[in-house]
Amino acid sequence: MKKLLLGIDVGTSSCKVALFTLDGEVVSQSSEHYPTYYPAPGWVEQNPEEWWAQVCQSILNCLEDEQVDKEQVAGIGIAGQGWSAIPIDRDGNCLHNTPIWLDTRATELSETVSKAIGEKNIFDLSGNSFSPSYTTPKLMWFKEHMPELFEKTYKFLQCSSYIGLKLTDTIYSDRSQSYGLHFYNPYTFQYDEEMAEKLSIPLDKIPPNFQSHEVIGHVTKEAAAVTGLKEGTPVVAGGLDAACGTLGAGVINNYETQLQGGQAGGVSICLEKPVAHPKLIFSPHVVPGRWLLQGGTVGGSGALRWFKQEFGSDQSFDELTQLASQVPEGSEGVVFLPYLAGERSPIWNTNAKGLFYGLSFKDTKKHMIRAVLEGVVFSVYHNLLAAKEAGVDIAELDIHAMGGAANSELWIQMYSDVTGCQIKVPSSDTATTLGAALLAGVGIGAYQDFEQAVNQTVNIQRTHVPNFESKKKYETSLQTYLKLSELMNKEMFV
Repeated sequence: MKKLLLGIDVGTSSCKVALFTLDGEVVSQSSEHYPTYYPAPGWVEQNPEEWWAQVCQSILNCLEDEQVDKEQVAGIGIAGQGWSAIPIDRDGNCLHNTPIWLDTRATELSETVSKAIGEKNIFDLSGNSFSPSYTTPKLMWFKEHMPELFEKTYKFLQCSSYIGLKLTDTIYSDRSQSYGLHFYNPYTFQYDEEMAEKLSIPLDKIPPNFQSHEVIGHVTKEAAAVTGLKEGTPVVAGGLDAACGTLGAGVINNYETQLQGGQAGGVSICLEKPVAHPKLIFSPHVVPGRWLLQGGTVGGSGALRWFKQEFGSDQSFDELTQLASQVPEGSEGVVFLPYLAGERSPIWNTNAKGLFYGLSFKDTKKHMIRAVLEGVVFSVYHNLLAAKEAGVDIAELDIHAMGGAANSELWIQMYSDVTGCQIKVPSSDTATTLGAALLAGVGIGAYQDFEQAVNQTVNIQRTHVPNFESKKKYETSLQTYLKLSELMNKEMFV
């Protein structure tokens, strides 16, 4: 009987579940959406129980495929969005909605803590800035504003570990997700008692860490009943969705880089030796002995989705990008800042706003669509410029594209031209679920190591080579973008 690996991806707007052969072929897949709640300004929440319900439904959908027998599922891996703060009691019950990565309720608290403890002290230990989007400020916010909830909480979990808990009854975290806690040392994978004390977070509320490919438990009788899975199926710890997607895109070696084109945008640069930068995001990879220097933007494919919803609902994404292709590089002076929900790296400004600049009577909808695409590209390149400040030779990056944007040849060619880098597009657009599945495959011994897992499953569909004449044409718009971004970061502009 052919072995299959199950990958689960709990993203920002939906969960995706896919079953893969050991050669990376998709046998069955399903996706289910869940709501996001905005109960107050700056608050962005989701209900982990709704994640679990939709994960269960997606797994059931996959197992309904006549080609699939639950006996074939040899292992399960989980990818989850980062920077959650899920309070559970001793029985594993979720006590409250979790703030997600878009939540900025702890902005004022973050500023106060940064000044009191010192931004450099926090960064030197954690490798990350003390932004309200991370997990630590959310925990501190709960403690200050919901003390009864904080006291009642047994452990705070991350997204992927909550799904792992529901599958196995094991309470845990993993090395790739814990970087959202600023008392976690991502160089040694240990929690720092002194920093936790300074931040007033009791370490007994934080679960133990596992490597992402370690088996943390097996599917329980209760989980089997609601998912259709076989009781006793091994489950590995899993990890951060961006890191799992990086693995699923085939990025495991030094300077290989994942280009993320999902709801959010960004890059994940794989490093053999850890390098951090205050403007960027730093975390362990799901692959042991590797780290990721990441840029995470707010405006990825979500910016184009917003434009389609508001100004082009009668047109498909392909039709919109076809219109954009009719406008030359640089959008004839129209520039777009994709800061539609503030911005994360490299400017870390929760008050940043989206902006069209340079419009005139000559400009059309085509110009605005192209400017949206270019603005997203510029926002990612802005992060690469910060990586360059950290000592990364961005001209040497081997970039692999994933997510919805990777399906657009026009968009990926823009990335190639602006960055000056060759960009490879893997054949599957299920990189994150594949990465989660590969973790399971390595964890149960279906692959000898990560190199075998990637070589056996990741195939390149097409390659984009930079056009340096086009790169020159983008330069004026890029410089305008960077100047506008700098102005946006000034208090007088927001």
